[in-house]
Amino acid sequence: MASPTSLFQDVITCDLCDNPTQKFCNDCQENLCLDCVSKHVEKYSSLTHNIVSYKNKEIQMVFPECEVHPNQRCEAYCQSCDVPVCIKCFLSNHKGHDAVELSNVVANKKEIIKKETKKLETVIIPKFQESEVNIRSKASKCSAKFDEIERETTKQRQFWHNEVDDFFDKLDPLIKSKKVEYMTILETHQRELTSLIPKMKKAVEKNKQILKTNRVSEVTDYKSKTEYLNICTDCPVDIRIPFLKTNTVMGKELSVELGEYRATLTQVLHSGLTDEFYFSLRELLDKPRVITTTYTGIKPLWRVVCVGADEAWISGEDPNIRRVDIHGSIKDSIETTCTEFPDDIVVTRQGYLMYGDAKNRSLNIVRDGKAEVMATISKDWTPRGLCRTRSGGILINLHNGKQNKIVHYLENKVKEEIFKDNNGKDIFKNGDDMLLLTENNNGDICVSDLYANTVIVLDNARIIRFQYDGTPAKKEKPFVPTKTVTDSMSHIIIADYNNNCLHILDENGQFQRCVDNCGLDKPCGLSIDSKGRLWAGMAYSGEVKVIQYME
Repeated sequence: MASPTSLFQDVITCDLCDNPTQKFCNDCQENLCLDCVSKHVEKYSSLTHNIVSYKNKEIQMVFPECEVHPNQRCEAYCQSCDVPVCIKCFLSNHKGHDAVELSNVVANKKEIIKKETKKLETVIIPKFQESEVNIRSKASKCSAKFDEIERETTKQRQFWHNEVDDFFDKLDPLIKSKKVEYMTILETHQRELTSLIPKMKKAVEKNKQILKTNRVSEVTDYKSKTEYLNICTDCPVDIRIPFLKTNTVMGKELSVELGEYRATLTQVLHSGLTDEFYFSLRELLDKPRVITTTYTGIKPLWRVVCVGADEAWISGEDPNIRRVDIHGSIKDSIETTCTEFPDDIVVTRQGYLMYGDAKNRSLNIVRDGKAEVMATISKDWTPRGLCRTRSGGILINLHNGKQNKIVHYLENKVKEEIFKDNNGKDIFKNGDDMLLLTENNNGDICVSDLYANTVIVLDNARIIRFQYDGTPAKKEKPFVPTKTVTDSMSHIIIADYNNNCLHILDENGQFQRCVDNCGLDKPCGLSIDSKGRLWAGMAYSGEVKVIQYME
């Protein structure tokens, strides 16, 4: 037996009240009880109403009431005016207009609604749901990452406090011990002088008596004491009190120095990082895909440097450097000062193109479409690989025909030279080939040593963090690294000229995957655009492939 609730739910109620339905208006398609029939007819008095018992109802379209002619329903649609109309409308203000049956318009609209509903259910909503899941995942990762950063900063805060406390804990007893040491010396010397003064006064009295005496023996027996006393006074105690040096530049540097003890806290602002993150929430695609292949006509093609999202500077064995868009159209061409061709190109933080000219031993910059020499390298060295640093400086590989070194220029001054390790041994293999450089988000310098067929990564102290020789990728041919770049995730991406692929490592040198499904052929130039896509230049075909490798 059905419960009272289920019986109540089966009752069909009147559309105007809660009483059970007994009647039905076929014209208006409304459920009515006996009490509401008259209300319904009065409410729509201008229209006809076919009132029948509920069991005799007929399902049909409910055409709208004409707003111009009472007692008329609109069963047609004026295509000229884009409004529903009744028969009287066509005999008056819509006379001669194109019209169709309103039922056909409804049927067509329902078909459109059906298709849109299906698209919403099968395509759009699932896509939004997937995006929502991805965003939720990224939000979780973002929160976890910032939690990790907060924990690390708290840890570092305590560490720095401990370091400062440790410094001053060493400084305080040093000051106290020096004070005791120096005061002991001074007080001892003071006591010695204090004890001598009465003796000297007594000697003065005795000398005065000798001066008055007539006894020869007292005069001849006199022994002078002034020489000894002069020694006491002519040899002062040398007390060198250490000078306490402090330097406080609010917001920039704090330093304290006492003797050989020194502590400095410096804040460095990298103005070039205003639009960049140190980490990203993007993930590597399982199957990278080629967005487009651009035919540049430059053969061979050695260097690619992206400008924004859809353009890049490219160079090869030609004195000219060209800027092309993603479709291969040449947007600009720079006539360089090179006798042969630029060894490497880079775009500065201000957006200027720079290139190295090994033949003329010069570093050049392009302003207003004209190339000018920015610096000339000494005759023993030639500039080869270039890299812009996050601090706004330039890393230059200098080569003397045998040895390679890296020079860091900042504000036209040499900040550091890199070529020896802590044991005094050469970091880079001696040979004819150049170094190709890039800097990672954490300040590491990633060096592609072409002669050694190895990528070397140096930390901020310029100590070797790790080296990569391509072994984890398990490729058949020997590893030949050319250009290396880093991305917003701090991945290190290496073009492998010999195996026609790209190696992707994390910032700690752990192999992630190979990009070997994009039809690469002797990849040499490599850059990343502002959308995070790879632009890979093929050395001998002159092609540039734009690759989506992260989502």
